[in-house]
Amino acid sequence: MKIVLQRVKESQVVVDNDVVGSIGYGYMALVGFCEDDNEDIVNRMIDKMINLRVFSDQEDKMNLSLLDIDGEVLSISQFTLYADCKKGRRPSFIQAMKPERSSPMYDYFNHQLRQVVRRVETGIFGADMKVSLLNDGPVTIILDSSEILR
Repeated sequence: MKIVLQRVKESQVVVDNDVVGSIGYGYMALVGFCEDDNEDIVNRMIDKMINLRVFSDQEDKMNLSLLDIDGEVLSISQFTLYADCKKGRRPSFIQAMKPERSSPMYDYFNHQLRQVVRRVETGIFGADMKVSLLNDGPVTIILDSSEILR
């Protein structure tokens, strides 16, 4: 599982000219799954994500977590996080979890996230989405379960 977290002042996702998700201060999270991922990995990645201390305290030091600031999350499914660009010029997505498995896994991720985060908005799985954000910092963190959990 890979998650690209961007600390944002605000973010939104548009599908077919309609805003389908919008947040204020928190994370815009691009979320991708590989074939080895399971619910245990999802739960552990959520714990890592919500407890990372990347939000500024009163002394402008990255010392607070998403939970500490009562932040929000815009979650966007992103299979292209598993692009393999080693050969040729066209990426291969063979490592990405197939949609029939990744769609329920993405739903599970968002359901579990909503148990601990006050506001979680999402895009639409598989849709052509236009995501905009105002990155705060900028701060961008990449979480890869193969590096932090295994």
